[in-house]
Formats: sequence, structure tokens, C-alpha cells
Amino acid sequence: MGDITPVTDHSIAEHLRHVPHAAALGMQLAGYEDGRALVRVPYAEHLVGDPDTGVIHGGVLTAVLDNVSGMAVPRASLSEAQRAIATLDLRIDYMRPAKPHEDLMVEAECYQLTRAIAFVRARAYQASDDRAIASSVATFMLGANRAAPPGFGAGEGAS
Repeated sequence: MGDITPVTDHSIAEHLRHVPHAAALGMQLAGYEDGRALVRVPYAEHLVGDPDTGVIHGGVLTAVLDNVSGMAVPRASLSEAQRAIATLDLRIDYMRPAKPHEDLMVEAECYQLTRAIAFVRARAYQASDDRAIASSVATFMLGANRAAPPGFGAGEGAS
């Protein structure tokens, strides 16, 4: 996907620290530009799925691919209301296990943006070997925090 700009906007990196599962996984923003993101996940014992091999759990890959893909949805051209997004679909190909005791890198790029949907591709790899561990394609709904339709609001029709 090419080089991604190193992080200079600390508000973006700070935002990542406030996402509970991102903080639990130790995700660190390594690069960002509107429509692209790069995250590092330092190897940690609590991320291991198989203690005998030391391989990172597949659920960690899933969570990071989803999170980084969402971060890659462009924000500059979106209205404030559209910036709230929700994952509609996430398809992951797991290609090989991650090497034990090595950091995980995940990069994502939004390759198509419509009025209501963002399309993103991502890949996970390790710095020592840039062959993909997993890759994904995802779609995100824009404007996910829209008001409830009539009849679904709090207190409507309540007696």
C-alpha cells in the first residue's frame, strides 16, 4: 500500500488510547493520513492464543484488522454526522501464523467511498517479514449514529 505518513497529529493517536479494546491490545498508531492508517501491536503474552507456540490469537488479528480498517475511513470529506461509522462486513483471509515474540503491523486503506458506504482493504504482517499474515476487506456504514426512526425513540408510545 506504500508508505504512510508518520503520525504528527497527536489527537489521532490519543483517540486510539480511548478505545477500550484497542488499549487492551496495546495498539499504537504508527502512521496516518486521511484514508490510510498503520498500527503496531507490540507482542505481549496476554495476546497469545497457544501458549505452547507463543502465536498471537486469531481474535487479536480480527479486532486489529477491524479497528485499523475503521480508522482508514476518510474523515476530511465527511460531514460530522457521517463520521460515526459501523462495520457492516469484515472478511478475513488468515494466511499463516504470526511469528512468536514479534510485533504485529496492520495497514489499511479506504479504496472507495460512496455517500453511505466506505470500502477498505487491510493486511497484517510483521516488521521482520512483510509477507501477509492475514488480509481483509471490509465495508463500513457512514452516519451510524442517526436518530432512531419514528416509533423507536425513548418514551414514544409509552404509557
